[in-house]
Amino acid sequence: MRSDLPKVLHSLGGRPLLSYVLDVAESIGSEETIVIVGYGADSVREAFPNRDLVFVEQHLQLGTGHAVLQARDCFSDYEGLVVILCGDVPLLRPETISDLVSRHRADQSILTVLTAVLDDPGMYGRIVKNDDNRVIRIVEQRDATEEERRIREINTGIYCVDSRFLFSAVEEIGRNNAQGEYYLTDIVGIAAAKGYRVGALVADDAFEAMGINTPGDLERARQRMEDKKVRKKERGGGSSKT
Repeated sequence: MRSDLPKVLHSLGGRPLLSYVLDVAESIGSEETIVIVGYGADSVREAFPNRDLVFVEQHLQLGTGHAVLQARDCFSDYEGLVVILCGDVPLLRPETISDLVSRHRADQSILTVLTAVLDDPGMYGRIVKNDDNRVIRIVEQRDATEEERRIREINTGIYCVDSRFLFSAVEEIGRNNAQGEYYLTDIVGIAAAKGYRVGALVADDAFEAMGINTPGDLERARQRMEDKKVRKKERGGGSSKT
């Protein structure tokens, strides 16, 4: 982001990116919201003094799987669903996450991933499915074969997962990959290997699952928000006087 400011605190529409994600978590009726913080942890905490949040710090940046593992103690007495959101995805709609949870329950899956279909999947992880259209693994672009890189359905990094499975699975994740990190995506392969059902929900609008990684991404998100405001205003019609 070419800035010392933590990415999730960059402003979009006059608000930090993370605030939009927290709104989604609140809108779907979450019992508790855990925020994993790393770089600039104190700044992130201080930016949300009036939110009912639990902050957990990831002292070593060892990947997404390692980040989730830091929250294990927060869920030690909890049996239910955990929704994993990304702090840099500000255009995500609550309706999409509600649909994800509904799909998870309807399919009786142990894990359901939100996916998107892109013309150019770029560096995103690819969704690998079997002949029954069930997800069997997610492969990161750096680790993918040429055939896998041609897959257009990608991982958004957003999941609905049963809590007991989640924290047992992240403890099994290894670091034998191009990044040398604990990939959260590996829990999909772990679930499939154990015979669990892994589902997917394709987002209606791939743009809403876009992560903000560069100033250019931030500008595209800003333009998208402005376009939506204009369309909403046009649908509302002209003003009237009384």
